[in-house]
Amino acid sequence: MRGIGYIIILFFIIEEVCVKKVLVILAPGFEEIEALSPVDILRRAGAHVVTAGTVDGLIEGRNRIRVAPDEDLDAALKDGEFFDMLVLPGGAVGTENLKSDPRVKRLIEIVNAKGAFVTAICAAPTVLSNAGLLDNKRATSHPSVRKELKGAVITDERVVIDGNIITSQGPGTAIEFAFKLVEALFGQEKADEVNRTVLARL
Repeated sequence: MRGIGYIIILFFIIEEVCVKKVLVILAPGFEEIEALSPVDILRRAGAHVVTAGTVDGLIEGRNRIRVAPDEDLDAALKDGEFFDMLVLPGGAVGTENLKSDPRVKRLIEIVNAKGAFVTAICAAPTVLSNAGLLDNKRATSHPSVRKELKGAVITDERVVIDGNIITSQGPGTAIEFAFKLVEALFGQEKADEVNRTVLARL
C-alpha cells in the first residue's frame, strides 16, 4: 500500500510540474475583453490561469465591469518564477496603472529572465517597452501608442510573436491574441481543438 501511496504522490507532483501556469495582471481601468478572453481561452486549453489585482478587492475595468481577482499582486510576485506566461491587458488607464506599479516591472523581469512568455495587448506593450523588452523586437500595439514603443521594430500584424514576446493590437484582436497564447504554450493542435467548440475565425 505504501508503494501505491508513493506512486499517487509522484503522479500529482508530475502533474503539478507539467501544468502550464499563466498570470494575468488586472489594474483599475483594464480593458475587460483583452483580459478575460485570454483567461477563458487559456483555461479551456488546460492552463492554470491566475488573475492578480494591483489593488485590493474588486477591480473595475474600462467599461465599469468589476472582476474579483484570484489573488493580489504581492502573492503573485512571490510565485513569479513559477509562471510560464505573463499577460498584460491594455486600456489607457489600466496601462498607466501597470506602469506605475513597481511590482509589475519586477514580475516582467522575473518571467522574462527564465525565458517564459511575456505578452501584452493594446496599450500594454508600452509597459514592456518601458521595461526594455522590446529593443530590436518585432512588436505591435494599438495605433495610438505605437510611438511609445521605443526600440521596437513595429509591424501592423494583428498578433506578433518574437521569441518569448507576444503583442497584439486591441479589443478586436483579443480572441486571436488568446489563441496565439494557447498555441505558444500547447501547440497548434491544442489551439485547433479548443476552437472546434469556440468557432473563432482565425
